[in-house]
Amino acid sequence: MPNYVVLEVVLKEKFIGKGSKNLSELEGVINAQCAKGFRLHTITTANGGSKGFGGGDRLQATLVFESV
Repeated sequence: MPNYVVLEVVLKEKFIGKGSKNLSELEGVINAQCAKGFRLHTITTANGGSKGFGGGDRLQATLVFESV
């Protein structure tokens, strides 16, 4: 019977410019779980709202990992 790990990562989209570093943050989370013997099973995203003017929007990524 497989074991699962569920992680939630809050990502921030910059309002002006580039460089939110979301992809590298997601890569880090995925690689860390893979190193522990898990593989990515499912990923979903949801809009987490805004932090106000100039703060950018937040996106919540839910990642489900399955033990290999």
